[in-house]
Amino acid sequence: MSELAIVRLGVDVPYEQAWDLQRRIHARRVADRMPDACLILEHAPVYTAGRRTAPNERPGDGTPVIDVDRGGRITWHGPGQLVGYPIIRLGGRLNVAGYVALLEEVLTQVCADFGVAVGRIPGRGGVWAAGDPSHGLPDRQVGAIGVRVTQGVTMHGYALNCANDPSWYNRISPCGIAGAGVSSLSAETGRRIVVDDVVPYAEKRLAEALGAQAFDLPEEDLFRR
Repeated sequence: MSELAIVRLGVDVPYEQAWDLQRRIHARRVADRMPDACLILEHAPVYTAGRRTAPNERPGDGTPVIDVDRGGRITWHGPGQLVGYPIIRLGGRLNVAGYVALLEEVLTQVCADFGVAVGRIPGRGGVWAAGDPSHGLPDRQVGAIGVRVTQGVTMHGYALNCANDPSWYNRISPCGIAGAGVSSLSAETGRRIVVDDVVPYAEKRLAEALGAQAFDLPEEDLFRR
């Protein structure tokens, strides 16, 4: 069985700091100097724009946006949102499309662990709680995915809304999707579900999906192996 190193970075992590750490781990994974890994964290508030972001999807008030090298469009990260950055070597039957589908299935299972039914919607990335048109309720994105794969190893990953403030999304067209909403585990269940509640389930479901044995790797030990 392969290994999956879980690295918990904590809360209020600056985006640039985590991005730099991803690149350093990615280089070591490409060189087979460490096993697959997944960074788990909550970011300080930030808007990031993937390669497919259109100008009209950005904030119109001059709010700063970090342009990144992942797929997808613009999104928000911040407190109350679980972010996972798996740095995984693909191969065998797991190609890029299969990997994205794997992450969507992981998020679907984690949401089900908390009693929230989500699924995929054709033409839309991430996982969604189904709307009810008869009551004017739109489809709602609970988890988003944006990845980059280079030299056969992944970067970036997923964001799962747990107990975040939805007003952060008011300035953007999240993930470039019009006519839809954004929600969280807390909003869908009517009870407060924080990131710390969700982390063990997210780690377990990812390890299961990869067929890997997860183990904790402190950040200070990342480059000692």
